Amino acid sequence: MKTAIVIGATGLVGSALVDCLARSESIGTVITITRRPAPHPAGKVDNRVVDFEQLAAHPELFQGDMLFSCLSTTRRQAGSLKAQRRVDLDYQLQAAELAAANGVHHYLLVSSSGANAESRSGYLQMKGELELRVRQLGFPRISIFQPSLLIGERDHLRVGERLAAMILPTLCRLPGLQRYRPIRGTQVAARMQEVALSSGNGVETFTLDEVFPSPAAAPAAARDRAR
Repeated sequence: MKTAIVIGATGLVGSALVDCLARSESIGTVITITRRPAPHPAGKVDNRVVDFEQLAAHPELFQGDMLFSCLSTTRRQAGSLKAQRRVDLDYQLQAAELAAANGVHHYLLVSSSGANAESRSGYLQMKGELELRVRQLGFPRISIFQPSLLIGERDHLRVGERLAAMILPTLCRLPGLQRYRPIRGTQVAARMQEVALSSGNGVETFTLDEVFPSPAAAPAAARDRAR
């Protein structure tokens, strides 16, 4: 059975992902690396609490078959764009470097729709930069997920996201806007596990429609599979 490593295990996608992995018969151990205790009822989940400023002191934690990188914060939570970049880019890149050095085969990243290292948006720029830099680390397989707004129950209130989650589902029914519709964190987590347990090599990027097809696209996809 395989060993999965998860950073960002207390977040919206990460917590749902840990639940998925804990139920999988193909996963023997789930190592969750967190900044605060994150106990889980499943015996196969091994939570390790570390100071992310000292990740380099814990290379032994990044030994396994796959690394799921789900770490994320907001500028408001972090206090500044620089502090947000420390979490969303620096910590995740260092974790990826440690995993690559230990021979982890598969790296799976929750990025963002519109991620672009050349973007004028500081958020999209750091997401794009991380994508580019992990591609250079030599993982045999890299899977990048680019969802739009993530919705679901969080352990803290994000007012902007709450308002967007109320407005966007209706707004995104308009032609041309479906690509920006919200997606639940549980849906992204389920797709990540599905990809992790499938075969493949190289770099693959999953956009919103590939993670969770729109209602209009689903029947067409079903027809294509039936041919």
